[in-house]
Amino acid sequence: METHKLTQTQFRLLGILPLAFFLAQAIHYWQINQLGHMLWMCNIGNLLLALGLFLEQALLVRVAVMWMVPGLLVWFAYVVPTWGMLLTGRFSYTELLGVVSSTLAHVGGFTVGMVALRKIKMDSRAWVYAFLWYFIVQLTSRLITPAAMNVNLSHNIQAGWEQTFSAYWKFWLVLTILVGIGSWILGLLLRLLWPAPALAVEDVPAPGF
Repeated sequence: METHKLTQTQFRLLGILPLAFFLAQAIHYWQINQLGHMLWMCNIGNLLLALGLFLEQALLVRVAVMWMVPGLLVWFAYVVPTWGMLLTGRFSYTELLGVVSSTLAHVGGFTVGMVALRKIKMDSRAWVYAFLWYFIVQLTSRLITPAAMNVNLSHNIQAGWEQTFSAYWKFWLVLTILVGIGSWILGLLLRLLWPAPALAVEDVPAPGF
């Protein structure tokens, strides 16, 4: 899709897609009584991306995109390999909906995010806000989601790392440092691909992107 051929209204309407992806995930998790999973960074990121596009707030779009990238990688590494029922053909309607909604949320959200980022570009400050967003969402996850879900690793050590870390706070500290470094590196790489104009003081030139 050539973003420079889209009108401002058409570009804003792209927000309908990540909003639909978010709602599809919400319906799936509501059906299985696990709405807490909607706070995973990749899921809530679709809502953030939709808001950024609707409201023409480049900062929100950049933060959302920066979390779409690691979210897609983690999804491929940890979620996709569990879909063995697709190979056997033994799956329920609810499971099929989960596969479809999960794919839309991750692959679809990532695709829309890349299209949007080509338009608005990446600045040098976005990684800081992406890092702050991590703190906000993780704290929210710890306060309102069940510990058993371990949403955004906000309650317990990631399974498989219990022998490496003797306490959760040590795991959290290392994770936070890695997130900070990863955010800076990803922001740098995206800025190399699509650099925002150096003279842009505000994230969004009036009246729109």
